Amino acid sequence: MNRFRTYELAVQFYRRVSSLKIPSHLKGQLQRASSSVALNLAEGSAKPSAKERARFYRISLGSFRESMAVLELLNIQNAELNELSDKLARHLCNLCKALE
Repeated sequence: MNRFRTYELAVQFYRRVSSLKIPSHLKGQLQRASSSVALNLAEGSAKPSAKERARFYRISLGSFRESMAVLELLNIQNAELNELSDKLARHLCNLCKALE
């Protein structure tokens, strides 16, 4: 995806959380939710109308929040991941607000 910074951050986020050592019952959930962030951004960016794009971007934001809930349940404390998460959250919120 050419120069879609939010998507690039989502891919980084997925790769980072996928490398975490966590219990298998939550690892699968975290991988599905974090991959959904990037996948919905990709799909939404190809939609012709702002309404359709907004729908996929909101789904992406919901998946991101689900990912963050898993990290919170596990009490994952990682400065690098926190910085990436904060940046991705800002980008996702800005995308959603821009299309309201």
